[in-house]
Amino acid sequence: MDLSVGDRLGRFEILGPLGAGGMGDVYRARDPQLQREVAIKVLPAAFSSDPDRQRRFEQEARAAGSLNHPNIVAVHDVGVHEGSLFIVTELLEGQTLRQRMDGRPLAPRTAAAYAIGIAGGLAAGHDRGIVHRDIKPDNLFVTKDGLIKILDFGLAKLTGPDVSGELTATVTIDGVQLAPVMGTAVYMSPEQARGLRTDHRSDIFSAGVVLYEMIAGCPPFRRGTIADTVSAILNDEPRELSSLVPVDDALERIVRHCVEKEPGRRFQSARDLIFALEALPHTTRTMRVPVLRGRALSKTSARVAVGILAIFAAAALGYLAGKRALPPGQSMTAYTVQRLTEIPGLEEFPSISPDRRFVAFTASANGRRQIFVRQRAGGPPLATTKDPVDHQFPRWSPDGSSLVYFSPAAPGEAQGAIWSIPFTGGSPRRIMASIGGADVNKDGRLACFTLANGNVQLVTTAPDGSDVRVVVARSTGGYHRYPRWSPDRRWIAFQRGDGVRYDIFVVPVAGGEPRQLT
Repeated sequence: MDLSVGDRLGRFEILGPLGAGGMGDVYRARDPQLQREVAIKVLPAAFSSDPDRQRRFEQEARAAGSLNHPNIVAVHDVGVHEGSLFIVTELLEGQTLRQRMDGRPLAPRTAAAYAIGIAGGLAAGHDRGIVHRDIKPDNLFVTKDGLIKILDFGLAKLTGPDVSGELTATVTIDGVQLAPVMGTAVYMSPEQARGLRTDHRSDIFSAGVVLYEMIAGCPPFRRGTIADTVSAILNDEPRELSSLVPVDDALERIVRHCVEKEPGRRFQSARDLIFALEALPHTTRTMRVPVLRGRALSKTSARVAVGILAIFAAAALGYLAGKRALPPGQSMTAYTVQRLTEIPGLEEFPSISPDRRFVAFTASANGRRQIFVRQRAGGPPLATTKDPVDHQFPRWSPDGSSLVYFSPAAPGEAQGAIWSIPFTGGSPRRIMASIGGADVNKDGRLACFTLANGNVQLVTTAPDGSDVRVVVARSTGGYHRYPRWSPDRRWIAFQRGDGVRYDIFVVPVAGGEPRQLT
């Protein structure tokens, strides 16, 4: 549907074209009712000819319109005019992230600040169960005042594949054609490229690819053809950022954690990604990248500066008051942060031994996640496991002589397994099948989740896997993880959620209905 200046789309008056793409043509328009300018996207004709697709579009567009976040473009309205579907959004002034980069790398500090904004917008969508599925620089917009916004949230899964050549409609594995692939090939997650079911962690992979490109100036998996690109996404590790540009090790670890091939090895939520980015040196909690101008501070900026100074002043006064309030002979305790690991990549799931002398954790070795142990006093880490499978969630036995850990399910299997191994290494011993990690109480008894007749059960077991006792016979609610014993061994707490949102539950060891705490 071609529109000219002065044409009307419902109550909106067209002021001129803004652009075009696989999602449709975009126009600048005026809303006479609210006396403001807006952007209107007119979607392809394929939507109008399919009533079911039209209905789903309206549902998804309204869901996206319910999102209220500074890093997501606001959706004002949706409608149909003379058989053409359109969506009305806020009018943005600035440029896409693609235009902002212009084929060149950004400063790592700027890239990290943009990534915090992207992750913030994704978290808002994921909290409402909305997955973007097509995060890329063309769908990210940098406003004139430095705020980054996500475009087309909730719409990508409705448009189907673009025929521009950068997208692939289907993927075939062993001669079997899988589900339609939605997204831009360069930024697809491995599960998306295979046409498999995706969730919010696919967006985290794509955001990691964008972050890599912002830092390096080029995406990590782009190759000469779509087929080669998909192959690289499925099989290749990205080139180290430090070999391309000067970059902090911590930032490189964050990027690599985002683009892990297996969804379970990535950040498990956009909020986890925000937390990691905000912990970097020289990053702030703000989602806005400063725009420098050759003029004095505005009144707003001055108020912000005064507010910051007030916070520091209050902190100083609190410190001095606290020192004066201490009883005679006592002084404030100073705490320090000790770095324990320097292994390349990401270290996860730390567990301190009962005597507090050792810490066990998971790290990468030869492309697999393995269990390591290190003395807190110093020295190199010891590889406790060395076999060619992944291991996670180490927990200490009460006497500190061994570790219990989880190995995820092999391809084609529904459950992984809980294992035990001397903390110095040796032959592992299988305890029982499980869908996640276990916890160990002071008596050595384990708590974990397992599958029985298609139901998720919370069980406890003796250290050798005998004496299995069912605590919760049939737990519902999606994903279950992180069982934890109470110190008195009378309760077990755990998380349950839908893969995006998780709540904490507690249940008596003797059994009963889990009680929701959060």
